[in-house]
Amino acid sequence: MHPPGAQTVLVRHGDLNTKSNVVKRQMVDLLVENLEAVLEDRSVPGTVESAWNRPLIHTSEADVLEVAQTAADVFGIVSTSPALTVETDLETICDALATTALETYTEGTFAVDARRADKRHPYTSEDVARAGGTAIWEAVEGEFEPSVDLEEPDYTFSVEIREEAAYIYTDSIQGPGGLPLRSQAPMVALISGGIDSPVAAYELMRRGSPVVPVYVDLGDYGGPDHEARALETVRTLATYAPNTDMSVYRVPGGETMRLLAETMEEGRMLSMRRFLYRVAEHIAGTVGAHGIVTGEAIGQKSSQTAQNIGVTSRATRLPIHRPLLTRDKQDIVSQARAIGTFDDSTINAGCNRIAPERAETNANLERLLEFEPDDLFERAKTAAAEATIIEV
Repeated sequence: MHPPGAQTVLVRHGDLNTKSNVVKRQMVDLLVENLEAVLEDRSVPGTVESAWNRPLIHTSEADVLEVAQTAADVFGIVSTSPALTVETDLETICDALATTALETYTEGTFAVDARRADKRHPYTSEDVARAGGTAIWEAVEGEFEPSVDLEEPDYTFSVEIREEAAYIYTDSIQGPGGLPLRSQAPMVALISGGIDSPVAAYELMRRGSPVVPVYVDLGDYGGPDHEARALETVRTLATYAPNTDMSVYRVPGGETMRLLAETMEEGRMLSMRRFLYRVAEHIAGTVGAHGIVTGEAIGQKSSQTAQNIGVTSRATRLPIHRPLLTRDKQDIVSQARAIGTFDDSTINAGCNRIAPERAETNANLERLLEFEPDDLFERAKTAAAEATIIEV
């Protein structure tokens, strides 16, 4: 529950504060652009103010919670809080804390967390905490018996005091953290239609890199509604980046999958991955991307053992980014649910249709090349050149 009369949302970023002033200014500008784009795309009313350390969003009391929740989806934001804006004199701050307590504090222990960003005010943070705590106590003691706990309170009243105003809030909504989208170079993301690849793409976006989704059509070896599911996960990711092009490169791969299935019994899945990486490399060259993103995790599948990842990675000169490399499956599933891609990912991704009866877990590149089609990489180049673009 937020303070009555709250019409401002405090926006907090984290890693931006580690940058030089010039880089930080650029990233704050990007953050504000992305905030404005997400609010507009979701028809949530709010005006963003580009303050140096704490961007603010001004809105109505009726919309302040929705604005805070929407802003908490933006990459680079650590948390948001619906806040009541008051004058900076101590008496006004204490009155606002008392009013907030009467409306929101009904039981349990409490504490006042006060922070004075502008040291020129004629009081300290400790002064605000003590005076504010007294005001809260006196406001509610006629309703119930309050109790102070400065270590682990049930309820925290927070006060942030800047030069121009003081902000009172009682709750924070966690954001994704990371860096503003478009503050890093773009990457090609291989999107399979399964659970893992959209989460991996999200993680790169969270670190500031726009992703260029690439979907390779496996033809008869793809699962039911394979393409539709992959596109739906990209549409969900696009809601986090409405001012970024998320068009999907659809690459034909069915004939190559058929060739691998008919001619390779040993190492088939590894050659399929090598084909996918080489396709991604060609698309990256077309769009100016600087790496490839996949949803692989060590040991999750037979083709993803540490040995096999080492072999398949040598198919491309580009770095392959695997943000899920050490994650457990249930952790990935939990994140997929949280970001909204799980429901559209829970079908068979089709890879088992091409998988041989005997899985290769300890591949050797020289031996793999004995069985792999000589023209595999040429096929990847041709397939990439025949890609069609699907707007999402």
